[in-house]
Amino acid sequence: MKVYFDNAATTPLAPEVVEAMIPVLQNRFGNPSSIHSYGRETRALIENARKNISKLLHVSPSEIFFTSGGTEADNMAIQCTIQDLGIKHAISSPIEHHAVLHTLEVLEKRGIIKLSFVNLDSEGHVDLNHLEELLKNNERSFVSLMHANNEIGTMISLKEVGEICRKHNAIFHSDTVQTMGHYAFNLKDIYVHFITCAAHKFHGPKGVGFLYVNSEININPLIHGGSQERNMRGGTENVYGIVGLSKAMEIAYSNLEEHQQHIRGIKNYMINLLKENFPGVKFNGDISENSLYTVLNVSFNPHPVSEMLLYKLDILGIAASGGSACTSGSNMGSHVLRSLKCDMQRPSIRFSFSRYSTKEEVDYTIKQLKEIFK
Repeated sequence: MKVYFDNAATTPLAPEVVEAMIPVLQNRFGNPSSIHSYGRETRALIENARKNISKLLHVSPSEIFFTSGGTEADNMAIQCTIQDLGIKHAISSPIEHHAVLHTLEVLEKRGIIKLSFVNLDSEGHVDLNHLEELLKNNERSFVSLMHANNEIGTMISLKEVGEICRKHNAIFHSDTVQTMGHYAFNLKDIYVHFITCAAHKFHGPKGVGFLYVNSEININPLIHGGSQERNMRGGTENVYGIVGLSKAMEIAYSNLEEHQQHIRGIKNYMINLLKENFPGVKFNGDISENSLYTVLNVSFNPHPVSEMLLYKLDILGIAASGGSACTSGSNMGSHVLRSLKCDMQRPSIRFSFSRYSTKEEVDYTIKQLKEIFK
């Protein structure tokens, strides 16, 4: 049996998304910047996708800028805001995705900003009182806090953090890569200046995403070149990717509650089986109903097979991860778990689910884990 439980790293393309992309790949080859009919046809596809996405998020189409994915979107929001608006102080957390963390650290090393980290509890929740303290002492700060952590699933309230930022005139960016396509967003009701998206996290294609830029913010491009994306992102657009992104979002939000209920049921089913079958099992991060329902980070008792656990699962046909896919080859362990002072001697595995996950796959995984830990 083959089991794919690494959906936080990437998800399989939905068949409907493939169907939407194929005609574009086959027949819509014109450059969207060209004025002839071939160009106009592809331009229309891009603008229709932009309208569809903006409608789902309750924003203006002019606030959506297509990118190559979440990393570029995060970099654009962070680098352009800090450099163009003269920001001298940034606030983030030590468990952010490296697309955010490393970008801010580089800017600090260059002497452009002072970087402060907000306090977290043992589950990775942000100390909102400490955030307010940091903002009181540093007016017009840039705040970057992810909506949901990609390794442990702990979430922030965008509304609460946004209101604190509003109170102190801060610019608020949130990496929403793990939650886009999995939660409803009404950005008209939230004080946030930037959110990010990567299509491949909700059954869309890799290599495409977007950055939402609140119309109150004026920044310059990160990538210079042509006048694409209303002069905000040089480079010929990934037309079939943008069409796929739009279709994936449309599917995600047309059946959102059904998907949430199904995936949360799979996660809770696995939690209960792990508790029943593995004495001493623990869970990293928040596993309550308020956590990211697609992610479960499991900590097992130390065992001689600990270092080979992921490899053994892979041999048995089960795909999972030890943390972020972006650092899986570094052999440094999870910066998230280290920051939260988790016991690094205990083997931890991130299982992450999608609407295609089944209870049968959970049963098989538990059965194989029992064999491994004999």
